[in-house]
Amino acid sequence: MRDPSPARRWLGLIAIALGVALIVVDTTIVNVIVPSVVEDLGISSGQAQWIQESYAIVIAALLLLAGRCADALGARRVFVTGVVVFGATSVLAGLAPTGGLLVLARFLQGAGAAMILPTSLALLNATFTGKERGQAFAVWGSTIGAASALGPLLGGWLAAHASWRWAFGINVPLAALIAVGALLFLAPSPRVAGRVDAAGAVLSALGLGLLAFGLVEGRTYGWLASIRPLDALGFTWDGGPSPVLVALVLALVALALFVRRQAVLTRGDDPARALMDIRLFSIASFRNGNIATLIIGLGEFGIVAVLPLWLQFTLGYSALQAGLALVPVAIGSFVASGASFPMSAKVAPLGQVRFGLAMEGVGLAGLGLIAATDSPWWSIALVLFAYGIGVGFATAQVTNVVLAEVPGHSAGQGSGIQSAFRQLGSALGIAVLTTAFFTTLGSRLRAGLGDAGLSAAESGRYAHAVTDSAGAAIGPLAAHPATAPVADAARSAMTTGITVGGLIAAGFVVLGLIATALIPGTPAGASAAPDPSPAEPEPARP
Repeated sequence: MRDPSPARRWLGLIAIALGVALIVVDTTIVNVIVPSVVEDLGISSGQAQWIQESYAIVIAALLLLAGRCADALGARRVFVTGVVVFGATSVLAGLAPTGGLLVLARFLQGAGAAMILPTSLALLNATFTGKERGQAFAVWGSTIGAASALGPLLGGWLAAHASWRWAFGINVPLAALIAVGALLFLAPSPRVAGRVDAAGAVLSALGLGLLAFGLVEGRTYGWLASIRPLDALGFTWDGGPSPVLVALVLALVALALFVRRQAVLTRGDDPARALMDIRLFSIASFRNGNIATLIIGLGEFGIVAVLPLWLQFTLGYSALQAGLALVPVAIGSFVASGASFPMSAKVAPLGQVRFGLAMEGVGLAGLGLIAATDSPWWSIALVLFAYGIGVGFATAQVTNVVLAEVPGHSAGQGSGIQSAFRQLGSALGIAVLTTAFFTTLGSRLRAGLGDAGLSAAESGRYAHAVTDSAGAAIGPLAAHPATAPVADAARSAMTTGITVGGLIAAGFVVLGLIATALIPGTPAGASAAPDPSPAEPEPARP
């Protein structure tokens, strides 16, 4: 089978990038449309929370399984299947008459997204070599940065001018376009013979899913003891140890059993059956690159989870204006993508990762330093632009570095592992950043109100109202002269939370930059070593 022409490869890249954009946008767009969903469907706060978070939890749970299936069935086939599942479940989400059906659709969307993310990496790694590989990963990484910033903008516009249902409806024609593009322009992928380890699949899904749930929900339900009831699937958990604590303990047990099982399978007579080939971690760039990916994920996108709250409730932006304020991140990502093309022949991927992390650190630390209750838009745009440039370089090229020496017959597994490290790093980063933000908000507000002469009970009550509403209570407090000083104190406390969050995120990024010292470098424009292992091509589709 001949390699596809350069034109077909780059058209295939467009299909891959659009597929990744779909799943990233659906991670961030829902945060903006939830108030409209609550009003339209009359759902509970618990259902609203599951609409937002079930999607990310399912993605994390299924990444390793999707990566192994890509090796066994062919990456293109799994990618296209994921796109079709995503489009079909978007129809279900857009037409959902009840909150319960919408939550179910979001779970199923997560399953489709889990098939798209690792296979997109495997397809890139297999389709491009040498200098073109770095350029392709630059486009892929910039798409992630841009989509994460454009999601809130699109959600804000749809909530204001159309209906929240179109946030899911627009996925349908895009999914059809992506599926057709993938079949027309991406070559059939090789397949590796061997059965999928069913027991390992269950253990990995349980372990990663419970770990993601614990990291995402720790602040909501309490890290040690329950602070509010958990309602899910008709079951209520109220009182006693936190469901988060139980989930984290069970996750560690499941993952330990999973790793032990994979080690036994890898070293035994049937290594092809393993869901995760432990031998991949003997590759220094893969092992140390994934460690760096996890650390980078801690600082890279956590700030995006709390920044819109500060923009809306402290600076007074509308949902649409808050989305527009994040556009410089997307612009910076695209600038990085364009700049990486001429750089790829002279600067090695690892060098681009380090430059990107340095720019991310500058942008995040800059956000912490310029944050004020009256920050001008241009100063915010400037630091977010620098941050976007960093994301465009670092996100793309760290993946290129991690997968560069992974043999072709393990590309799906390698991509699934790398995606899992990225997803868990991001979940942990969001947990740390949101906890730091809301803890700072509550403690500073209580201290400020206490200094203003309010009793401890009054200070606690106002602090609780502001933190529980994620800042939405500031507007009603400001509307009444008697509580306007409380609103001013809340804006100041929220700004301090952004300062602390920005500096913590910058610190994690700097740790990630230090961690890249463990990754062996490759020359600029170098290509990964050819894969000597035989593989069976996926049958071409007519």
